[in-house]
Amino acid sequence: MRQIIALGGGGFSMEPDNPLLDLYILKQAKKMKPQICFIPTASGDSDNYIARFYNFFNQQNCKPSHLSLFNPPTRDLESFILEKDIIYVGGGNTKNLLALWKEWGLDDILRKAWNQGVILVGLSAGSICWFEEGVTDSFGDGLEPIQCLGFLKGSNCPHYDGEIERRPAYHKLIETQKIKSGIATDDGVAIHYKDLEISKIVSSRPNAKAYSVSCDKVVIETELQTEFLGSY
Repeated sequence: MRQIIALGGGGFSMEPDNPLLDLYILKQAKKMKPQICFIPTASGDSDNYIARFYNFFNQQNCKPSHLSLFNPPTRDLESFILEKDIIYVGGGNTKNLLALWKEWGLDDILRKAWNQGVILVGLSAGSICWFEEGVTDSFGDGLEPIQCLGFLKGSNCPHYDGEIERRPAYHKLIETQKIKSGIATDDGVAIHYKDLEISKIVSSRPNAKAYSVSCDKVVIETELQTEFLGSY
């Protein structure tokens, strides 16, 4: 089964005191001690970001590691990636992430991993990258569309409630046909895809939601059923 979990925002980096999304992610591997690898390319391999990853996941029943393209752990990146159970991609600059991945061939390696059952996870830039298109601030001022890997169809807009300009920008881009219809996610929301279809939408915040956004003369925004993980 091919699985992708796309976070609009949240997890260890945005909600250090709220582990609900990251615990959900670990459970999906269905292993006693899954191997989870963090890829912080979009942040320029920020030392602080990597430290926050280990601060959380070292306390969980898993085997954390990370992949730096600025200081690679091995020449054989494919074997390094394919032995993992979960790949967790961090946020930052989507354009730089895509450029570096292509240069290193990591885009093809991750597609192979996905096809072999490795769970792909990411938030913000790490969520956008899996779709055909995304809404990004990678180019500087303002929000613009960006072409991504295309593992998932349509477009993606994270931080839908977390950044005031996100919703109107996404609506405008879809209305003017500068970007395809797609899925928007509030901070604290994760969309779990199984074999290209949405299996479940979960949240770490009671009122956080995901939305389907399209245009038929006018923009149509439809709230999607979201399960609050803290209700258990």
